[in-house]
Amino acid sequence: MDAKKKIVIDAGHGGDRDPGAVFEERKEKDDNLRLALAVGKILEENGVDVFYTRIDDVYDTPYEKAAMGNEAQADYFVSIHRNAAREPGRGSGTMTLIYGGTKESPEGEETEDRARGLAAQINRELSRAGFTDLGIFERPDLVVLRKTRMPAVLVEAGFIDNPEDNRRFEEQFDELAAAIATGILDTLSGETNQAAQDGMYYMIQTGAYRVRSLAEQQLAELESQGFPGFLVCDGTYCRVRVGAFKNLDNAVRMERELRRKGFPTVMIYERESR
Repeated sequence: MDAKKKIVIDAGHGGDRDPGAVFEERKEKDDNLRLALAVGKILEENGVDVFYTRIDDVYDTPYEKAAMGNEAQADYFVSIHRNAAREPGRGSGTMTLIYGGTKESPEGEETEDRARGLAAQINRELSRAGFTDLGIFERPDLVVLRKTRMPAVLVEAGFIDNPEDNRRFEEQFDELAAAIATGILDTLSGETNQAAQDGMYYMIQTGAYRVRSLAEQQLAELESQGFPGFLVCDGTYCRVRVGAFKNLDNAVRMERELRRKGFPTVMIYERESR
């Protein structure tokens, strides 16, 4: 990287007031802080200026955290969390959340395109490290995503109420931290076309149905509007997808157009079949 970049690393929750999700004796705030510090250390070792919203067990409101990020005038805001399911043990895998709307910033829509690009890079690296990728999801209700003026993402590093995810969190902790840091570093370095070099394709998923006829119905709707849709079916779901891009920028543009037409979207990536 030619110029030194600044990243805000936010360890979600904190303090006695907000432990986050709790499972047995495990508190999300502790996992978040441990992982945030590990990711930040890797970034610092690679020449990135890192600003932490907290480095110990303290509480700040989401609004205060967003204000910290804005005052730091960082290039990106990355919030670290663990997920939790409505029913313990039912959820597994990692995902990244973004705002999804147009922020009140000079770059406007470009800010969210950059956030989506960062989310895709982080998810890709987590997948390469062996974690199940659940995709990119829009959460316009989250303050740290909505009120930050720079591109912001929230990484859900596995489900805290799933013993298997917790085992992987502990046994592959270094890989987990490295994957998140690598996704950030690749984004800062402008390596958004790495997929073309390692046989990865970006696709946009607009639905997943247990009933094939429903998937075919959405596919017909996509095709009627000129989108290159197709189905990927296994024994449980038929997934409706659009495009297969080696260039992330092209995938982002396609997703934006699908959303403008009213389709729900999740960006995914898969390795090319040999």
